[in-house]
Amino acid sequence: MKKVDDLNHSRELGKKGEEIAVEYLTKKGYKIHHRNWHFGHKELDIVASYKEMLVVVEVKTRWTNYWEEPKESVRRKKQRFIIEAAEEYVQHYNLNTDVQFDIISIVLLGNKHEIEHIEDAFQPSF
Repeated sequence: MKKVDDLNHSRELGKKGEEIAVEYLTKKGYKIHHRNWHFGHKELDIVASYKEMLVVVEVKTRWTNYWEEPKESVRRKKQRFIIEAAEEYVQHYNLNTDVQFDIISIVLLGNKHEIEHIEDAFQPSF
């Protein structure tokens, strides 16, 4: 039963982080198009537009940054999955625009939080 509780707790944490990220981006002038857009088993947390650019945002939320900063968990393999899903998104919606990949890192501190927005955090490697 512990595993189910851990999974639900993790989902709640992720959902809370995404809500914080959407609020943050909206205040900065981003237009949110989709949350949790799926392509197979791959997911884009937030798809938005800002200044004529499509922005794909990976949100990482933690209770603590003791072991590692949340952004550090977006390693090369995860980046590849995000890039592949973003390519499918662009094709699916027949878009002709530049795509930027951002990471929003959130550490929850009780009722407060720390947020770091890393714009253009990684690039597709061809």
